[in-house]
Amino acid sequence: MLIKNAEALERFEKIDTLVIDKTGTLTEGRPAVTAIVPAAGWDEAEVLRLAASLERGSEHPLADAILRAASDRKLSLSEPSDFDSPVGKGVLGSIDGRRLVLGSGKFLKEQGVITGELDSQAESLRTDGATAIFMAVDGQAAAVFAIADPIKATTPEAVRLLKAEGVRLVMMTGDNRTTALAVARKLGIDEVEAEVLPQDKAAVVEKFRAEGRKVAMAGDGVNDAPALAAAEVGIAMGAGSDVAIESAGVTLLKGDLQGIVKARRLSRAVMRNIRQNLFFAFVYNAAGVPVAAGVLYPVFGWLLSPAIAAAAMALSSVSVVTNALRLRSVKL
Repeated sequence: MLIKNAEALERFEKIDTLVIDKTGTLTEGRPAVTAIVPAAGWDEAEVLRLAASLERGSEHPLADAILRAASDRKLSLSEPSDFDSPVGKGVLGSIDGRRLVLGSGKFLKEQGVITGELDSQAESLRTDGATAIFMAVDGQAAAVFAIADPIKATTPEAVRLLKAEGVRLVMMTGDNRTTALAVARKLGIDEVEAEVLPQDKAAVVEKFRAEGRKVAMAGDGVNDAPALAAAEVGIAMGAGSDVAIESAGVTLLKGDLQGIVKARRLSRAVMRNIRQNLFFAFVYNAAGVPVAAGVLYPVFGWLLSPAIAAAAMALSSVSVVTNALRLRSVKL
């Protein structure tokens, strides 16, 4: 865990709401194809080959899942042409002279494709927590792919500890709401912001801040950077993008949400220690300065000799440093 500055550490103590981007912070960040449902007249291997051929031009994690599935089956891929990738929607292009559209059901409808018989199949896949990706070929629905990202083993415990500390947890994702709710149920997260486009993530953070909440945001992608900067405390993953790490005040080197629990405990311990040290310094000065100024001399004839004054100042510093060293024994 890397905390960049004292300001981020101080703010951590006051955080009451944590917005978490689902990919890479709650999940492993390595999605895989879990099911392929071809439309009537289509072969499973062929629709996978076409989808993987198109996704060769994409850098999205879901594209990587489809490419790995095709690689596992040793499918021979074609080169895409006329490739386009509208942000947060899907991909389009031509493969072997056929026009392909790959993305959410909403995106395919925008392209004039009727998903029809595949809709019920997609909804069933979503209830298991998978993301449903549709594919159309030459304007006709051809298949739906189920892509799921395993939940990190440490995530459920981190969620439990954060909720026990009274932190309001919100999962934010671009996934369909059914998929998002299924994942949230598995984790015990009650609030979900689903179908959020990359450019709208910062607006979600600002919405909670406008309610008077003290918001932390955890994310790892390039598109998370504005939201990380908009939060009271931005939390990036160590394996995340450089721009996300640069925008955040805290970096979890292992990408483990339990690091947030530890950071909150460290924040409370450090701020409590600082207040104690300020109290010690105040007491020493409140007692020593008047005596050194001769306030007691007219009544008792007491003066503070330079040697005693120097010793008192040294003792003040020793007490502050000794108290600060107790932080080494704090259990996070």
